[in-house]
Parts: sequence; C-alpha cells; structure tokens
Amino acid sequence: VARRLSLRKHPECHSMAGGKAIEHLAQTGDREQLVFQLPMKQYRNCNFSFSGLLNLVNNAIAQKEKEEGVQEGQILSCAKDVAAAVQHAVTVHIMQRTYRAMLFCTKHSILPSKNATLVVSGGVASNQYIRKCLQNLADANDFALLCPPPRLCTDNGVMIAWNGIERLRAGLGVLHSPDGIRYEPK
Repeated sequence: VARRLSLRKHPECHSMAGGKAIEHLAQTGDREQLVFQLPMKQYRNCNFSFSGLLNLVNNAIAQKEKEEGVQEGQILSCAKDVAAAVQHAVTVHIMQRTYRAMLFCTKHSILPSKNATLVVSGGVASNQYIRKCLQNLADANDFALLCPPPRLCTDNGVMIAWNGIERLRAGLGVLHSPDGIRYEPK
C-alpha cells in the first residue's frame, strides 16, 4: 500500500519503510473516510489473508486518483486517510483471527489455563496501533501479550533465515542432500 501511495515521495515519509510510513500517516488520518470490507469474512477459521484487502485498497486509490485528477505515482491529498483506513482494517482482521485462535486453543486445552501468552513478532509487531489493539484483546481474554522491542521486530523472512542458520549450526532438522526433493516456484 505504501508503494502504491508513493509514500517515498511524501515529505513526511521519504526516509521511512512502508509499514512505518503507513503507521505515521495513519496517526493523523481519518479512518472513517474510507471503509474497507474485511477479508475472509465468510471463513470461520484462524487463517490470515490480505490479498482481497489489497485489491480493495488498490481500487480505492485508483478511484481517489481519478477524483483528484492525479496520476499514479503522485501523492493523494487523502493519503493519511487511506493509511488510517488500511491500518485499521488490517488490525481488525488480525484481531478477529487471533481471537478465534485464542478461543480454539482455550477450548481444546492447548494452552495452560493460567498464564496463557500471546506472542507477536515480526514487522507487524512494530506497529504501535496493532500492538495496542492486541494488548486490549489479550487483556480482555486473560492472556499476557509478549512483543519484542520494536527494534527487534523486523521482517519474518530474516527471522526464519536466522532460525535456519541456527538449526544448520546445531545439525537439527537439516537435509544433507536435496535428492528426492521436488521444488516448484510459486
């Protein structure tokens, strides 16, 4: 979304990563100016998907560009509102799916009845709006919330690669030969 909004060109966000730029602009945006339908409402499971939301956001941005008479790549006057609406929709989706997972784990006694903990990490955990909402969710359900400091909440791909390095060093679960493994690009 940050790329589609060309936030690298925005005077307040030119040196920020995309997620940080969205969070920054959302602080002063009006999330009620745009309302995005939440993804996967018809599925009663714990899965996350943001592709449907991304399509809705891209269409809304294209419509706003048309309304404002700006070309793709130029800054929309409503960029802060778009950022706020997107951040809110993503947060609600995460909260709903996480709540379902919490209920599932509680119902099936997967977690201890006392001291259940919700751990949130990766890039999403650096967003303070999402953290605050997840803290409220955890508090309302007698869960502790554990998040690393924002400086350690980097992309999950980096975390997964680091985990792979550590597992390789320890010789844990590492294939020593790719024979018989079939690889398919997505």
